[in-house]
Amino acid sequence: MTYTPHQLPVDRTTLITDHLNLVDIIAGRMVTQVPAFMNRDDMRSAGMLGLIDAANKFQPEKKIKFKTFAEYRIRGAILDEMRKLDWFSRSLREKQTTLNRSMVELERKLGRLPDEQEMADKLELPLEEYQKMLGQVSHLGCVSLNETLDHSDAGRSFQDALIDQSKSSSPVNRFEQHELTHIIAEVLEQLTEKEKLVISLYYYEELTQKEIAGILEVSEGRVSQLHSQALIKLKTKVKKNLD
Repeated sequence: MTYTPHQLPVDRTTLITDHLNLVDIIAGRMVTQVPAFMNRDDMRSAGMLGLIDAANKFQPEKKIKFKTFAEYRIRGAILDEMRKLDWFSRSLREKQTTLNRSMVELERKLGRLPDEQEMADKLELPLEEYQKMLGQVSHLGCVSLNETLDHSDAGRSFQDALIDQSKSSSPVNRFEQHELTHIIAEVLEQLTEKEKLVISLYYYEELTQKEIAGILEVSEGRVSQLHSQALIKLKTKVKKNLD
């Protein structure tokens, strides 16, 4: 069911009106992760539904800030809309599958996460072509800290694991959350310095790819490549541990 602000209790309506700027902020940060035909208005519309959904489902007694809760609902709504559109092509899906499979195979063979040259050699591609593939896959919007780790409606995402929910979860959930956070922390330590810096600046400092490119003195395309490589590594190791 779709809700409109006037249908909500006063306090819920206030939550929405006070956080409308989140929709624009998150849509702006995700613009590089969506296809060209999905414009900002499409993203804002999906994000608004996410914000309304957050206001309806928010439970203050769980001691989680509404802003944090709403951010994940907004991102999730935009990602869900992209999946509904089924916008990414078969060839890009195949490339993503190939990258993930090659990463897994090399990690098993080497006993560590491979670097870019090793991945390029595995795929029998020049380094430049491998990096180009990383850039293409980054636009799928599927290689993200917001990607879920399982397929349930309440599926955990990589970034969810970094939120302290200890005050609102059961002992079993707290243990699982601790384990997942520990796994992610270990994998992040295995990234290259530039990969770690991109992850930190993008997800924690909330800089745009253009701003990160300026700091690293590289192109935006290179930032996109580093972002994809880092998160493919993260996905490979975390899912291996969860399995």
